[in-house]
Amino acid sequence: MSKTVKDIVRSFYEADLIHDTKAFSEYLHPEIELYWNSSFGFSKKDFNDIKTMFNEMALSFETLRCEISHLIAEGNTVTIRYTYFVQTIETPDKEDPLAHFIAIWDLRMINYIEDIK
Repeated sequence: MSKTVKDIVRSFYEADLIHDTKAFSEYLHPEIELYWNSSFGFSKKDFNDIKTMFNEMALSFETLRCEISHLIAEGNTVTIRYTYFVQTIETPDKEDPLAHFIAIWDLRMINYIEDIK
């Protein structure tokens, strides 16, 4: 059974992105473009920028957990609303919300092949 676009996006956010460096290559195309609006303004990030961002987060956080509140798909477009929760190195026994996000994914080419076991 092949995965739906919602399954693919959900599994990306459920991956351990600050500890599993292989997750980026498994989910993101090398030519990905991320259009990012933050408190610093607009920026465009590529594959290496995204990977670097999560590598830097790994230096400050023990854990990064995603809680998805909305996941909506139409065709190959998926919209997700989620909150990242973190445990910092300084307070590893306390989990705090880091930020709330909304992302719109455009999955242009889906060639998902299940592993043969």
